[in-house]
Amino acid sequence: MPKHLVVVIGAGVIGLSCAVLLQEAGYAVTIVARDFPGPFETTDPTAKINFTSPWGGAHNRWVPPHPSLPSHLERDHRFSLRTYARMKQLHDAQPGTAGITFLKGIEYLERPGPEYLALSPSGIPASSSSSSSADPLPGLPGFRLLSPSEFPADGRVTWGCEYDTWCVNPMVYCSFLLRRFVRRGGRLLARELQRPEEVFSLSRAELGLPPLPARGGESNSSSSSSSNSRGNDGESVVAAVVNASGTGLVPDPHMTMTRGQTCLVAEDCDATVTRQNADGSWTFCVPRGFDGGTIVGGTKEPGNWDPRPSAEVRAELLRRFAETYPKILGGKAELTVLRDIVGRRPTRDGGPRVEGEVIPGAGFVMHAYGLGGRGYELSWGVAEAVVEAVDKHVQKKEAGARL
Repeated sequence: MPKHLVVVIGAGVIGLSCAVLLQEAGYAVTIVARDFPGPFETTDPTAKINFTSPWGGAHNRWVPPHPSLPSHLERDHRFSLRTYARMKQLHDAQPGTAGITFLKGIEYLERPGPEYLALSPSGIPASSSSSSSADPLPGLPGFRLLSPSEFPADGRVTWGCEYDTWCVNPMVYCSFLLRRFVRRGGRLLARELQRPEEVFSLSRAELGLPPLPARGGESNSSSSSSSNSRGNDGESVVAAVVNASGTGLVPDPHMTMTRGQTCLVAEDCDATVTRQNADGSWTFCVPRGFDGGTIVGGTKEPGNWDPRPSAEVRAELLRRFAETYPKILGGKAELTVLRDIVGRRPTRDGGPRVEGEVIPGAGFVMHAYGLGGRGYELSWGVAEAVVEAVDKHVQKKEAGARL
């Protein structure tokens, strides 16, 4: 029997990944969330606009670190490498059910930054040689520089590459993780929380725990221990809370919301394609696989809370991508639009918050939020860091109890 209970806040890709890995590490796990995965086709885009995971592409786009860029990008790159490895394991074990597709990723840049120009012929980032870690950064799998003859015909792209990558159908994949979690004994509680500390006040029944035996002449109904998550010794039975809430549920001056508009089209594409334009805009596509069509995007609009898609923006997104990668048209005049998508990505300046703290009067909270548009591509790396931190906290607490 698992000896420690961990509660995960959030059932998006980060929360689900953390919950599954915590189970594998031997913990009993309960997920508390406002929203849970369901079929994309029946998910209300307005009512669920703040549930970020359904609206992702979602795929792995390598973002190479460089000494001239924020230092957290090297940590994030390592997260993405670990995520790639676990996605490969899941795909190989469950190729028809996990919702994962492996394919080529293509990058076109009109104005490449130093992080791209410094990549070695095998895709080793420049920061690898100056890394403080004993583990140097490896090259990107399947990396190849493109020749100018392979660039889009408009002549504005000056640098390009391709590499091996993956994409997922978000709700097929998230539903797969949720089923795996529940099948292995995980518990679910539909609840909207305002602060991570609320978890430590949830009742044993809400957490799926049996009531404590009565003390002395008390009945279970009169025992305060039976109605909250603390044992007869006053200690919470919750060993740790993982705050994978997206927004963080804590005051954080580094948090902002980034609006993104994309378009789902019926056509399939044979690669993920990303183009960085000289004006700072983006043109990309992410195939969803599993009869999910292809996402064409997109915009990044910090601080924009408008939930309504723009028809003019959609037309521009589709036009730009068709010009960049006409192969997706298959000889047709235009793409077949299935749905406009507006999503909100909780983004944290300075990188995601992946760290733990002991909150006085409550307990240990491991934060894992603020990933913006990189939730899927960093998910398993973040989850591994979460499990490592929870293990250290539990071991330290157990060592202290023995003294």
